[in-house]
Amino acid sequence: MLRRTFLGLLGAAGATAALPEQAAAAGKHFGPHPDTQAVLFDATRCIGCRKCELACNEVNKLPAPDRKFDDLTVLDTERRTDEKTFTVVNKYATAKGAVYRKVQCNHCLEPACASACFVRAFKKEKNGPVTYDASVCVGCRYCMVACPFNVPAYEYDEPITPRVRKCTMCAPRLAEGKLPGCVEKCPKEALTFGPREEIIKIARERINAHPDRYLDHIYGEKEMGGTSWLYISGVPFSEIGLREDLGTASAPELTSGALAAVPMVVGLWPVLLGGIYAVSRRKDKVANEEKVLAVKNALTKAGEEAEKKLSEELKKADVANKRLIEVEVKKAVEEALSAKDEDAETGEEES
Repeated sequence: MLRRTFLGLLGAAGATAALPEQAAAAGKHFGPHPDTQAVLFDATRCIGCRKCELACNEVNKLPAPDRKFDDLTVLDTERRTDEKTFTVVNKYATAKGAVYRKVQCNHCLEPACASACFVRAFKKEKNGPVTYDASVCVGCRYCMVACPFNVPAYEYDEPITPRVRKCTMCAPRLAEGKLPGCVEKCPKEALTFGPREEIIKIARERINAHPDRYLDHIYGEKEMGGTSWLYISGVPFSEIGLREDLGTASAPELTSGALAAVPMVVGLWPVLLGGIYAVSRRKDKVANEEKVLAVKNALTKAGEEAEKKLSEELKKADVANKRLIEVEVKKAVEEALSAKDEDAETGEEES
């Protein structure tokens, strides 16, 4: 059994065992969040240097990109995060010229990914990050469908233990009292980290101090129930790739009705996986039997062809031997006759 299948069965079995709790979790809120940290992104300060991308890559030990981080021509194409890239910087053409925005998980206060996950592979930590536990994930990818920011990515090229991948807000570094890698590396202080309430105050102070520079709105303060990644900008947020149609209702509020069906799905999940596993085993068995039969047939055919070829070669050899014998006999007869003629001629001369 593949590890992913095994974990899937265990995860589903665990979910079934905790069915009443999971059912209650369908409409659950993840707050309050008195200790939540947050990051403020100031679009008026970002210069698109991609230093944050480099820091993220190093901190998370991600594969090196095809194009180096100092290659700014990649900004000419809008990108999204994926399983090997937890953050990207995009350049947007606006009425005020080129504006840059860093893209990563927004670490919602009440995350849609966690709300949709019936095995609780996603967890909203008290200090801000939305973390992921691959050991209980069953690979259903509901989180990818649920996320309004199109962030979680799946390791489709990993055949044995695929995971859902995304920015972790550098949770391990936060646990050590460090800054997120991207915040620490930003040369223009376009990123500011701290307690969420303080970050909102800083954002509000900048807006009030420079009303001509900023829109009077902190994106993420209320959107989708609030996020731990906040934005301020001098151009409409829709112009820098952020959705403005999300409203302020949190994911659990929006999905509570739909997630009422989750207990049923959870109950059926082991049956489904068991059936898939049984079919897979049967296919493996049939495939193995077919493989053995194919090898056996191939060997039989090869043996028959070898025997046929050997027989033909023996016949050829036999014919060749017979012809050789005939030639030798004919030669011997001709020599004998020739000798007899010579003897006769000699006798006549003597007479």
